Amino acid sequence: MDNPHYMRRIRSFVLRQGHLSTGQERALTEFGPQFVIPYAPQTLDLDAAFGRAAPRILEIGFGMGQATAEIAAGAPDTDFIGCEVHTPGVGSLLKLVGEMNLDNIRIVQHDVVDVLEHMIQPGALDGAHVFFPDPWHKKRHNKRRLIQPAFVKLLVSRIKQGGYLHLATDWEDYAIQMLEVLSAEPALQNTATDYAERPDYRPLTKFEQRGIRLGHGVWDLVFKVR
Repeated sequence: MDNPHYMRRIRSFVLRQGHLSTGQERALTEFGPQFVIPYAPQTLDLDAAFGRAAPRILEIGFGMGQATAEIAAGAPDTDFIGCEVHTPGVGSLLKLVGEMNLDNIRIVQHDVVDVLEHMIQPGALDGAHVFFPDPWHKKRHNKRRLIQPAFVKLLVSRIKQGGYLHLATDWEDYAIQMLEVLSAEPALQNTATDYAERPDYRPLTKFEQRGIRLGHGVWDLVFKVR
């Protein structure tokens, strides 16, 4: 299943212009040429992109990039490929890359389905993170959620045997769907009975800390690729 056509018709995101801060704009100009890889429908040479051979983790929909930057800073021997469609988020992560002097992040500003289909070879990744994807909480919009069987099958095909897939959400309804979809994928095995403890490498966001104080739940799922 290498061509989930339904993803062409139903996108999991809506492109918003969003306001670019001065710092984000400067970071795009200053660091974009070095750290942003233009989308192209051809296989990406990851060793050339990073200038080394190392474990590779795909960060899908990194938002404003704070968690991605913290994770990358804590794992300098691992390379991180960030996929995000929104320009302010890309600018924000590039700003953090500059401030934290990170060299193990590359960004592709494009729909992750295209990136997985055309740029990432099967078995090229050691893992993938999908943290707090848009929950599309209205029932009629649930079909727009990213975590669907066809997408998971495509994503897992790009992760090597023994690699992992880590999802997190603060919407219980989406957590239930995620658990069902991942559990039904034959190539995946749950590392927990159902939901996992938050791994130490995933930092708590300010939004998440606020939610926890208000009594909201957060669900992590960590599955291994068979």
